[in-house]
Amino acid sequence: MATTTPVLPGTSAEPMPKTVAGRVRRRLNTRAATVVSILIALLWTVPTFGLFISSLRPEDAIKTTGWWTFFSDPQLTLDNYNEVLFGQSASSGQLANYFVNSIVITIPSVLFPVAFAAMAAYALSWINFRGREWVYIGIFALQIVPLQMALVPLLSFFSRGVSLGGITLMPAWQLEDEQKFIQVWFAHTCFALPFAVFLLHNFVSQLPGELMEAARVDGASHAKIFRTIVLPLITPALASLTIFQFLWVWNDLLVALIFAGGGDETAPLTVRLAELAGTRGNEWQRLTSGAFVSIVVPLIVFLSLQRYFVRGLLTGSVKG
Repeated sequence: MATTTPVLPGTSAEPMPKTVAGRVRRRLNTRAATVVSILIALLWTVPTFGLFISSLRPEDAIKTTGWWTFFSDPQLTLDNYNEVLFGQSASSGQLANYFVNSIVITIPSVLFPVAFAAMAAYALSWINFRGREWVYIGIFALQIVPLQMALVPLLSFFSRGVSLGGITLMPAWQLEDEQKFIQVWFAHTCFALPFAVFLLHNFVSQLPGELMEAARVDGASHAKIFRTIVLPLITPALASLTIFQFLWVWNDLLVALIFAGGGDETAPLTVRLAELAGTRGNEWQRLTSGAFVSIVVPLIVFLSLQRYFVRGLLTGSVKG
């Protein structure tokens, strides 16, 4: 005969969460929390929506009225985009060439640190060698060094080379024009590696040791284990790191301006957008359309990798 557990008056029949995480999760699943989340998302989207509307309005309308007046007096034009992308005058944006430069800078500056960090994370997690812990501590400590402190020594490394006691250990690179892209790739890779290794090490070190032991018993080398076992399992972490690094490099102005210069051959979008702002920033119609052009590619990258992004963040937060 089945028995039921009596429920006291004023209590719920549902089991109460036993952990803090469970209680927080339950509170975040309420209707009030959902409404607050939607409101925050809408407020966060309003500036971007206003920027997009302004980029499609005529110059006179932008300079005389706010973007919200579009709903009472809708006027749309693509002249702003045509001017900033393909304009021939000195005051126009001419962003098409700078857009290509940004892509040329960003893709290698993302692939190099992600690839090197993945291999370093595996070596620091699953290859036993003397001093492994000290190497990891040193890499972790490099995150403390401000990027600005390394700019002058790194620029001197490129322009003067390395000398010790009057002996030239490495000559100056002497790169010109498009060759300066190499300096930017090198700089972004150096600045990204400490955080990238630290982040991926947290994921790789949590992989089950039984998998590695079984692969070694089957005669797999470290290269094969890394390629066939580790890489597929840390795909969410790689995607998360790729998004972070892509956004950092794409939006960077300081590193690109120092190591690539401000010339048309190597300058990225951010350098040209800063020039478009001018001393008074009165070319609003160019700034709005140019800013939205720079937003499009990072937005596409994030939306295409967002399913891995959240999964990667959650995977590294807890074990098991």
